[in-house]
Amino acid sequence: MSDTALTAPVRSPFAGLMRGTTGPVIVVVATIIAVWYLAAVLLNTPFQRDMYKRGGQENVSVAQLVADTLAQERPVMPAPHQVAVEIWNTTVEKQITSKRSLVYHAQVTLSSTLLGFVFGTLLGILLAVGVIHSRVLDKSLMPWVIASQTIPILAIAPMIIVVLNAIGISGLLPKALISTYLSFFPVTVGMVKGLRSPERIELDLMKTYSASAVETLWKLRLPSAMPYLFASMKVGVAASLVGAIVGELPTGAVEGLGARLLTGSYYGQTVQIWSALIVAATLAALLVAAIGWAEKLVLKRMGMAR
Repeated sequence: MSDTALTAPVRSPFAGLMRGTTGPVIVVVATIIAVWYLAAVLLNTPFQRDMYKRGGQENVSVAQLVADTLAQERPVMPAPHQVAVEIWNTTVEKQITSKRSLVYHAQVTLSSTLLGFVFGTLLGILLAVGVIHSRVLDKSLMPWVIASQTIPILAIAPMIIVVLNAIGISGLLPKALISTYLSFFPVTVGMVKGLRSPERIELDLMKTYSASAVETLWKLRLPSAMPYLFASMKVGVAASLVGAIVGELPTGAVEGLGARLLTGSYYGQTVQIWSALIVAATLAALLVAAIGWAEKLVLKRMGMAR
């Protein structure tokens, strides 16, 4: 063996894979940030020129114009660094218990999101089980389930809030029910597809074993539907978060990410609006990732993981 081979560094077999996955992600993120900065300059330029005109400033250089458009206090579109500073100041620099902390508002929204998601998942599973075992429910209920999603959530949310407040129910539950309304649909559709995924030969085999409908459901249909369930739950949890945020808007809430969006729109604080949006998107990504982790764990225990 040559000396060169002996002294050559040992490379990890995953090195190429890591380069292959991180490279495109970095390029995409860099492109998004570059487009974001360009859009911020273009959208903030008209107001900045008006400021120059009112201040009697003429012959402003392009570099100065760009710098000023990216440093406006209330820009039409805030720059990425302005949003990043706002998120840092309202998360790291603030106490979690402070009502100016985005962490505090995020956990308020998260509580109604998770409660609504649990309700929606359970409702979706129950409806799916009923649909596959009853032809009447399949023909009568599924069209109504689909039609329910044609109603704009911005129209139905105030109705739910007003009706529940009229009977003395307020706080977390109304927002959770709005989340339930959005999250049960993908779970229902996904579980119906999953519960019907076993092949005819598998169902016939269960009949030869004299398995009851409950045993067939528990031992064949539910295990087969697990991948469909987790895929629909990922969609459902994101929809549940949207429902929780929308549910905070018509109530005039002072807590939650929806309240931050509402306050920012009232006072023209676009940086506050964008920071709340970024935190909401991050929270949704974490929830989807948590379900993905649970999916791998459950499917591995069931011997279905790849």
